Amino acid sequence: MSEVSTAPGLGWLQLAGTPHQIGVALGRAGRAAVRRHLSGHPLWQEVNAAAHAPRLAAMAAATRVRFPRIWQEIEGLAEGLGLPVAQVFAWNCRGDLLASVPDGCTTVMLPGPEPLLAHNEDGLPCFRGACFIAEARPEAEPGFHAFCYPGSIPGHTFAFTGAGLVQTVNNLRLTGVEAEIPRMVLGRAVLACPTLAAALEVLADAASGGFHFALMQRGDGRILSVEFGGGAMSRREIVAPALHANHALHLPRGLDGQIVTASSGDRQRRGDALVAAGAAPLAILRDTGGEGLPIRRDAEDDPDEENTLGTAILRLTVRGLDWSIHDRATGPARYSGTA
Repeated sequence: MSEVSTAPGLGWLQLAGTPHQIGVALGRAGRAAVRRHLSGHPLWQEVNAAAHAPRLAAMAAATRVRFPRIWQEIEGLAEGLGLPVAQVFAWNCRGDLLASVPDGCTTVMLPGPEPLLAHNEDGLPCFRGACFIAEARPEAEPGFHAFCYPGSIPGHTFAFTGAGLVQTVNNLRLTGVEAEIPRMVLGRAVLACPTLAAALEVLADAASGGFHFALMQRGDGRILSVEFGGGAMSRREIVAPALHANHALHLPRGLDGQIVTASSGDRQRRGDALVAAGAAPLAILRDTGGEGLPIRRDAEDDPDEENTLGTAILRLTVRGLDWSIHDRATGPARYSGTA
């Protein structure tokens, strides 16, 4: 079943069923936006270029073998979008095929008795008003809530699951990567994991494009900063307030070869200063001050072609997970609750 919100701004999609049924519902929800904004976009054309066909075929074969349920979801996504599965799969491999794609993001990580992750989801400006929160009840897997882009599977933005996992994801622009499994497939697989340990196992041994995951779980108390890509993974427990602005900070593979855009560098410097000053997480993520390019991104001419499309505040308490999701630069949350 599926039901999509008709309210302006960030939508809300309820869906349940088999992997294929989940994918079809996701595709139908994003179909109009993909056809209007994405199918003619230069990046869509680039990832679907003939030169990438051998790599895509290898990643598709590996996905079918290792993650058959996710492959079924991708097939359903393509059906719901009304597009060939090969094209939709290529789009979901964009960060594995290309070193730099317009997926930005900033994450605040605050450890303590009530550990907190706060996250700006930055993506293509044309998708403002077309993204949605998926409230999903997959067959034989934990349910989850996840920020979703039209045309993409869940698991590469911010999410929290019925198993108590909390996940925020930042793009790493690693160079020289030969991916075997798409990084977005790994992110989707984490949403099905019962524990932090299981999530780390998923991320540890597969060559993919680069991502940073901030992870925590109800009842655990830790925040883990995990950077991976190209078959390598670096994991650190966050023991002091910190910020991550979508370039590798501790993955040796990334430190030896990555692209750090002006925005990513500026956001890291400004964010580090605000964290050190004790600023509130939402204030940090809405900040437009400082020198250089801002943390909160709304410019039509953003040099990375990214705007802030959603912000999540995710805090573990004795009650569970207190969460709020914002889709504007000011004012109250659009959605909030306790899980």
